[in-house]
Amino acid sequence: MVIEITGLPPTEINEKDLEHLVSRVFFKSIDLLGGLNKLTEYRTLTWLPSLARAAYVIVLREEYLKTEEEIAEKVGLTKNTVRNILRADPTLAMEKIKKMEELAKEEAKELRVHTAGGIAKLAFKMVKEGRDAETLIHYCSITATEVAQALEVPWAYTVLKHIKGIKYPIQDATALKERLKGVKIKNYSAEEVLDKIHYPIKTPSQLLHEIKLAISGMNG
Repeated sequence: MVIEITGLPPTEINEKDLEHLVSRVFFKSIDLLGGLNKLTEYRTLTWLPSLARAAYVIVLREEYLKTEEEIAEKVGLTKNTVRNILRADPTLAMEKIKKMEELAKEEAKELRVHTAGGIAKLAFKMVKEGRDAETLIHYCSITATEVAQALEVPWAYTVLKHIKGIKYPIQDATALKERLKGVKIKNYSAEEVLDKIHYPIKTPSQLLHEIKLAISGMNG
């Protein structure tokens, strides 16, 4: 049962923020299905439009508290389709994902509304917890490395090189200390700096930012 939330002030939508969050949820949805390679293997790239629509619906509802009517109008869906996406069971979707071969046969041409909605709900929850898609994290890592090189920040490049492949979010300093053992950051040992930063760390860019703040604090 979907309950309409009334009496709340309307949440303004910044289109760039909306697109950014929807993209993160969309990529995480693909991640949950095994990635684009897996979708290609099962000939199910036709699922992508359904996943994109579901991502928009879930983000507009959960992040911006939009009504079914508002979502339907913005995304170009019927109110009934929006309602079905919002009613989707993420637990059931997870069970279907575990049986990917069976799912690919049952919903070969197009992902059913309930399935897409359930996957989008799971993806949204994970993204909000900081568990972004590996594809995006990899892209962030590459971008951060390129920026570090362009700005000639040797410690940043060294850090990114040593932590390549580490899993995000990083909850504490343990894994980082193992990767950065013996590394110097602005004349400080990496271990010393890592004890000063705030966790969890969700992306490579955030890590560099936290390290920079820690160094500034240590320099007084």
